[in-house]
Amino acid sequence: MTHESRSFNLDDLARQLADAIPSNLRGIGEDLQRNFKTLLQSGLGRMDLVTREEFDIQKALLARTREKLEHMDRRLSALESELDPHD
Repeated sequence: MTHESRSFNLDDLARQLADAIPSNLRGIGEDLQRNFKTLLQSGLGRMDLVTREEFDIQKALLARTREKLEHMDRRLSALESELDPHD
């Protein structure tokens, strides 16, 4: 699944919610769709969310930090072995 196919679109979600309204109330569909979108934006705005780009940057940073830590751990073990050959 590509990033584009997983992307979140408030317009589409608001449209789906408006489409789920019974047919006798669909005359107010555009108003409902706008209201759903506003409610969704408001609710999501109160959440402490990060963008996919911010998440990917932090994920890459964590991977590099983990690699450096593992490298330092191997170096420390090697230095300790040199200092105490009986281990």
